[in-house]
Amino acid sequence: MVTVEQIMSHRVVTVEMDDRLATAKDIFDNVPFHHLVVLDEHNQVSGILARADLVNAINPNLGTAAELTRDIETLQKRVHQVMAHHPITIPPELDVNSASELILSKGITCLPVLVDKEIVGIVSWRDLLAHYCGLEPLNDEQP
Repeated sequence: MVTVEQIMSHRVVTVEMDDRLATAKDIFDNVPFHHLVVLDEHNQVSGILARADLVNAINPNLGTAAELTRDIETLQKRVHQVMAHHPITIPPELDVNSASELILSKGITCLPVLVDKEIVGIVSWRDLLAHYCGLEPLNDEQP
């Protein structure tokens, strides 16, 4: 039996709930991750900010000649205003088939992996697909 721990990404980038979307955009622009884990004031997982969530929240004119003040103001929103709240989390010993079923049945793109409420990794649909295709685990959540 293959477990999530064997295929998950151990490198997890986190942001805080009150961080601005500009911070998240800077991270997404500079690293190949597709998900940021959002931590609350007690360092507990409280949400997930997917790259797609950020893209949907900001105006496509941002950074172009057509950019307006309101487009720039969008980046001042807080992460908690855009993130997916109350993510489903899993333990590292969960088997990959169960993780896959969760992702498919809940219509989500990743699962934070926790041990004693502490983030130790993340498994995405890309990690699972790579596993089922017989590819090496991505382990860094590549694009």
